[in-house]
Amino acid sequence: MKIFDGFKALGRFKKAGALFMTAALSAAMLTGCGGGSGDTSQVSLTLSVPDPETSSVGMAAAEYAKRVKEESKGSIDIKVYYNGSLYGGDSAAGIKQLSAGGLDILVLSSSLYANFNPGFNVISVPYMFDDEKQFTDYLNSETGKKLMNSVDGLEIKTLGTWTRSFRQITNSKHPVNAPEDLSGIVLRVPNNPLWVEYFSKAGASCTPMSFSEVYNALQLGTLDGQENPVDVPLSAKFYEVQKYISMSNHMADAWLVGMNKSKFASLSDEQKQVLEKVGQEMQQWKLDYDKEADKKALQELQDKGMTMNEITPENKAKFVELSKGLYGTFKSLVKDDALFDATTKFVGKS
Repeated sequence: MKIFDGFKALGRFKKAGALFMTAALSAAMLTGCGGGSGDTSQVSLTLSVPDPETSSVGMAAAEYAKRVKEESKGSIDIKVYYNGSLYGGDSAAGIKQLSAGGLDILVLSSSLYANFNPGFNVISVPYMFDDEKQFTDYLNSETGKKLMNSVDGLEIKTLGTWTRSFRQITNSKHPVNAPEDLSGIVLRVPNNPLWVEYFSKAGASCTPMSFSEVYNALQLGTLDGQENPVDVPLSAKFYEVQKYISMSNHMADAWLVGMNKSKFASLSDEQKQVLEKVGQEMQQWKLDYDKEADKKALQELQDKGMTMNEITPENKAKFVELSKGLYGTFKSLVKDDALFDATTKFVGKS
């Protein structure tokens, strides 16, 4: 299905989206609504995540559902669905279904919303953020909040913004210590020109591919490598088909916890407050969880045969300079000069 570039394009899909099976499932599960009043009728909601139950976002989704049920005194029951099962693993389709009401809540990478609002590309500009603290501060800043709430134009309510661990590179050829080590590597990247521009400049042969196809492609040798936060190669068992993991920390990313606006509006004021309050509180929970989980995941990957290498400050500077040399291109991909300038000013790279 072709990916659409703007909020207006979504309108053409509203009626079609209602035909998805998940719409019927959500309607069947809705046992009561408060209509924005003080009514606290019990309601059942679906929450979809793209990764397995044991992944970082899978664990966070389960914790969110648990806390919401407790905070709402049982008036909100959330059932979590993993591996993109309610939207066929197609992230663009998932966003359209969420917009149309076919999904209740969807936790999806902010970078995937760039197909609908190019401004989200600013988060994933390589080496834009120095570390997770700076990135978290940005998400909680006026500029960050405005960006994450821009999905309102897609009929999506932002319940929370959770951090995602920085991305690392894995491959089956050799350790990546400097940009030149990527030369000739056939690298899977998301279907986003920002990734393609950066890694192509480094010399990699970029292959945009659906995540569900990556393992087989790595196994068959169609791909040499991929890049993701460290929990992904573990939960997806890439250690079976990859030898090296290089701690490049090259890109930040966030999880946008989005809810269909109409479904959100149908809830009582108390239920709305719970969903948002817990969504915000989960940001720190996820930061703490990821810090410990990433250490364990990296050790487990090595125990399973992968070789890890750190990148020296001198070589990291080469990656950073490569990115800065593409700022003109990245700015055109963001398509919002004011947002790009506000972001680079925030991180001290203007």
